[in-house]
Amino acid sequence: MQEPRAQALLEVTGVTVRFGGITALDGVSFKVMRGTIAGLIGPNGAGKTTLFNCLSRLYGFSEGEILFEGKPLTDTPPHGIAALGIGRTFQNLALFRTMSVRDNVMLGGHARSASGFLSNALRLPHVQREERQLGARASQVIDLLDLQAVAATPVADLPFGTQKRVELARALMSQPKLLLLDEPAGGLNHEEVDGLRLLLRRIQSELQLTMLLVEHHMNLVMRVSDQVIALDFGRKIADGTPAEVRENPDVVRAYLGVEA
Repeated sequence: MQEPRAQALLEVTGVTVRFGGITALDGVSFKVMRGTIAGLIGPNGAGKTTLFNCLSRLYGFSEGEILFEGKPLTDTPPHGIAALGIGRTFQNLALFRTMSVRDNVMLGGHARSASGFLSNALRLPHVQREERQLGARASQVIDLLDLQAVAATPVADLPFGTQKRVELARALMSQPKLLLLDEPAGGLNHEEVDGLRLLLRRIQSELQLTMLLVEHHMNLVMRVSDQVIALDFGRKIADGTPAEVRENPDVVRAYLGVEA
């Protein structure tokens, strides 16, 4: 039998974002195929975070189109992005520090909860059933990210690298099809960065997850990514395999200011 042709989960076409007289993104286009890890790189001010905020529906865009599973992302309101299948971590941790690891992870699953305020308040049978399902999934995610030993520990008592894994676990609880990772290696030491690389590959393999990460740590990006997209001053300057992008003269010039 012939293998099915790879499909794009995310398609960004000609996206332009302007803030007053400043063009933050200028006609950016690329595709991310299902089941792959794509890295988004570029110097400070290149437009990476702006693009992430467009994908999260935090920012609008004046031109272009973003398709997720072939459907315009603008058809979904910002509060519906998680339920659509897009999860995200943030550069600055947004955890509930006095709550345990398990409780923080559980909160990520409520994005797909079907119960409302009244049914939760009355503890109706379907709410209790849903909570049991969330608890079982939280246990699976905690195991996947090797957080079993600290599951009952308040987040504030954990080292920074472990807190980053907790935020990743919370994002996975929403069962995303596309996971947006905003500088996942920020603040990590060399050993933790290498552990993160192995963890991302394990998550991709076990969950068949597609990832798009913004990252300044070039060693991580080049070793973990199947595809690398480079931006500079809001424009795409390269898109290809890590080896292709590493040797691209425009990328070398953007980072080093010299010819390749």
